[in-house]
Amino acid sequence: MKTGSSGSSWTLKLFLLFASALVIHGQVRYSIPEEMPKGSVVGNIVQDLGLDVKRLKTGRARIFSEGSREYIALNNDRGTLIVKEKIDREEMCGQVTPCSLYYQIILENPVDLHGVDVEILDINDNAPLFPHAIVKLKISEGSVVGTRFPLENAVDSDVEVNSIQSYSLVPSEHFKLNQQSHSDGSQYLEMVLQTTLDRENAEQHILTLTAVDGGSPSRTGTVKIHIDVLDVNDNAPVFTSRLYKASLSEDSPKGTVVLTVSASDADAGVNGEVSYSFSHSMDSMADVFDIDSTSGDIKVVGNLDFENKKQYKIDVKASDKGHLTDTAKVLIDVLDVNDNAPVITVMTFSDNIPENAPPDTVVAVLNVKDLDSDKNGDVRLHVDKDVPFKIKSSSANIFRLVTDQELDRERVPQYNITLTATDQGTPSHSTTKVLLLKVSDINDNAPAFESGSYTAYVMENNAPGLSVYSVKASDKDTGHNARISYYLEETQTNNDLISTYVSINSESGVIHAVRAFDFEQMKELRIRVKALDGGSPPLSSNATVTIVVTDQNDNTPQVLYPVQTSSSMVAEIVPRSADIGYLVTKVVAVDVDSGQNAWLSYKLQKAADRPLFEVGAQNGEIRTVRQVTDKDAVKQKLTVIVEDNGQPSRSATVTVNVAVADSFPEVLSEFTEFTHDKDYNNNLTFFLLLALIVVSILFIFSVIAIISVKIYRWRQRKLFYKSANNLPVIPYYPTPTMYSDGTLHHTYNYEMCGTTDSRMTDVKPMRPYSQSTLVSLSRPGTVQRQQKQQQAGDADDISPEND
Repeated sequence: MKTGSSGSSWTLKLFLLFASALVIHGQVRYSIPEEMPKGSVVGNIVQDLGLDVKRLKTGRARIFSEGSREYIALNNDRGTLIVKEKIDREEMCGQVTPCSLYYQIILENPVDLHGVDVEILDINDNAPLFPHAIVKLKISEGSVVGTRFPLENAVDSDVEVNSIQSYSLVPSEHFKLNQQSHSDGSQYLEMVLQTTLDRENAEQHILTLTAVDGGSPSRTGTVKIHIDVLDVNDNAPVFTSRLYKASLSEDSPKGTVVLTVSASDADAGVNGEVSYSFSHSMDSMADVFDIDSTSGDIKVVGNLDFENKKQYKIDVKASDKGHLTDTAKVLIDVLDVNDNAPVITVMTFSDNIPENAPPDTVVAVLNVKDLDSDKNGDVRLHVDKDVPFKIKSSSANIFRLVTDQELDRERVPQYNITLTATDQGTPSHSTTKVLLLKVSDINDNAPAFESGSYTAYVMENNAPGLSVYSVKASDKDTGHNARISYYLEETQTNNDLISTYVSINSESGVIHAVRAFDFEQMKELRIRVKALDGGSPPLSSNATVTIVVTDQNDNTPQVLYPVQTSSSMVAEIVPRSADIGYLVTKVVAVDVDSGQNAWLSYKLQKAADRPLFEVGAQNGEIRTVRQVTDKDAVKQKLTVIVEDNGQPSRSATVTVNVAVADSFPEVLSEFTEFTHDKDYNNNLTFFLLLALIVVSILFIFSVIAIISVKIYRWRQRKLFYKSANNLPVIPYYPTPTMYSDGTLHHTYNYEMCGTTDSRMTDVKPMRPYSQSTLVSLSRPGTVQRQQKQQQAGDADDISPEND
């Protein structure tokens, strides 16, 4: 029985005597006495394992035990092992020595294991205990000196030095105590008769048998032996063997005969009849075995379990009718059969692992245990071959599940890992366990556009903010790594930044026009769009978007020839003898639009009843449609409408003055009045403007204005060229080369040759700067001076005078 007589000082001394720590190969071993109070310190693993308290906290240190009860706990704040539950060594280990608790200290980030072996030392807390308080014996008075009487041993739950060390028997007048050992090392007690008994002198003897253990202080247990002296039955049964051995498998059915014991008695008759029984049972043996009292057969009556008890020790007693007995020891070994499947325990498991985890990354630490022994308990753990994981053995019964190759979340987002533990028994048993492992995403995929290039069409003169196009990119990653933002690469076009033309919605990828486009200035805009994900670091990809600006009919035709100025009158001379189809002049116009918006057509406005002229609808050539008559006016004003083919169409007008005459003086007389009026108006406007400038602005600005007017007039005179008949020449305006798509592609030059004798005029195309189709006089004075020179016979040269 347990006792609490030892004080706290004794416990402290015992703890200081036995507590020690030994670190070997990553393991630590402690020794502590049993019955330590809760909260007692077992050892400091921080010092003994070379760790620190910070590592315990960051690694979420915890303790793992294979047993169902946790006697030891881990204090992460101090790095010490403490007693969590009061330990009774006898309850936990019985007679097994040494008695140890095995733990694993588990650390994570990275995963690390440390073994802890805590040996529980025995204290003398149990006194020896006999099976019965009183033992009754009947001894025949005929028993000879030296007769042995087996006694039941006392049982002490303590071990080693705290177990039973000696026995004493008092009084010892007739008997002495003899302690013997079996061949298997077990001990038994015998009471040996030293002197013969005399029933007539004493019918009963009462002895006290005392068992003493080796503890300090020692504990004792006693039993009273009542001896009844019988009349003569002087032969006791004798077993054929002092020790019987047998073995049977744990799956033996009930009723199986293990062995048969046999004893003989030299007496005859009733005194020679022997009966068998179990001497005593301290292990609830009667629930497993039974003995036939007559035959001595020992049979199985209960369930055997190798994992609970591997060997049974049975004391068998043979008794005759005269109550003489003999005892023998029976050892029954239980043989293991493979009746237990392996058990898989997950010690730690990371159920989420990044896809960039390197090979040999620890996913889980597993404990695999099989209660069977030898091959039946030899376990192999393996994982399915179709997953990128493998098993590594860490230590006995400890396995690590690690990655075998790099993972790819985009290909396999999660794994159902099936672990199978198989023992080596026949037939073998196996256990499976499925772990669900999710693969977390990293930013290893750049956004991908549906196409590397896109083409969008937008009509010019669009409204700012117009949605031009929408691009879309996708990302195989997930979460923030797949959140895509769109940006424009800032470049320059037409000396302007791209951002001044278009913008993009960073979330939707919709491209908007920042301002209106002008086809005539820019026909195409090429931009680069970048798709950037939200990973760290972010990944990106580019796509090219070509914005094609389509033309809109937003420009009116421009007349290049004839030139309309406020300071000169242009007149085309048509001789009265001109034939039908005579080319008077050609209206040259362009349209800066493109396509059909630049296709030009020509027509005369308000034609007379019998028009003398017509204009070519496609080429703008003005030709006569009939012969000139006397009724036709000398001065005719033709208004030509130039119209494009857009929807809606746009148009421009130009006025062409035509003079129907055979001589130059005739032409001058017709246009003198008109030009005088016009010159007058121009001079009046000039002087008014000059006066306004003098009053409003400083004198210097007036000087600049006068110089500008002089330069302008000088340039006008330079544009005139002389013909063969001393007629002023039409200035030549070449078609600008910048116009295309429906405008003129050639330069048309014409020369008119006139004569006063035949009244015939010949118009033929010639090289540039040799035209003679129009007469342009900038001032009336010039015409008058030319008439005077002609009348004087000076027709060699007519030159305008400087102002």
